Amino acid sequence: MSRLDFDDFAVQYGKRRALVDFSDVVTSGEWLGVIGPNGAGKSSLLRALAGLTASSGQVRLDGAPLAAMSARERASKVAYVAQLPIVPDDMSVFDFVLLGRWPYVSRFGTERSADRRAVTDVLERLRLESFQDRMLGELSGGERQRVVLARALAQEPSVLLLDEPTSALDIGHQQQALELVTELRCHRELTVIAAMHDLTLASIYADRLVMLDEGEVVASGAARDVLTAERLGDVFHVCVTVDVDPDDGAVVVVPRRGFPVADS
Repeated sequence: MSRLDFDDFAVQYGKRRALVDFSDVVTSGEWLGVIGPNGAGKSSLLRALAGLTASSGQVRLDGAPLAAMSARERASKVAYVAQLPIVPDDMSVFDFVLLGRWPYVSRFGTERSADRRAVTDVLERLRLESFQDRMLGELSGGERQRVVLARALAQEPSVLLLDEPTSALDIGHQQQALELVTELRCHRELTVIAAMHDLTLASIYADRLVMLDEGEVVASGAARDVLTAERLGDVFHVCVTVDVDPDDGAVVVVPRRGFPVADS
């Protein structure tokens, strides 16, 4: 089980409120897509949930307050993939992904064969096995992004937080990574909360969308209800066409020319 209950969850930087009284319930195995323009509060929500940013209000994981958990217990349940991850250049891919197993290694112990098998399995699933001996400094930005995702998956969390997980990937690796997350979600009841800029991808993979603007929820629900041309114009200041695929119901957002530019 991995149900998350948010009660007036908020993030504030000085006088600026980055996330305002966010309340929601994310059920076990659900994929919640968080969308909104830059500065809307998406990353603040994920960072606070990962324990990396101070917050107020409360989040409960299966009834237990997340803030009351130790760092090790939290890491065994919640994994976070940052939008711009910082990785050491002089570490091998295998050793970096192995760091994801630290919640299961005793304080003065070493990794077990089961930990190494878990890393090998994730590398194979992400088609990274040929990279395992390479140094991180030798990888492209997209390759690094896949390795960071691999480390998060090696934690075997019940909740996976993704901040723009495919921003540095080409279309093939985007689909591969998202399909893997979908597979794990189905087989392990993995709960996913992902901030996504690509609205079409968000509509395809997420069960439900929450749209934020200036830290507040402006819409929540199915993609076809949230992603309307009028709302996207108001929130993102864009001109788009929104189509619904008749075969699978996916919502496709297509930018158009012609949106008026404000006078400077």
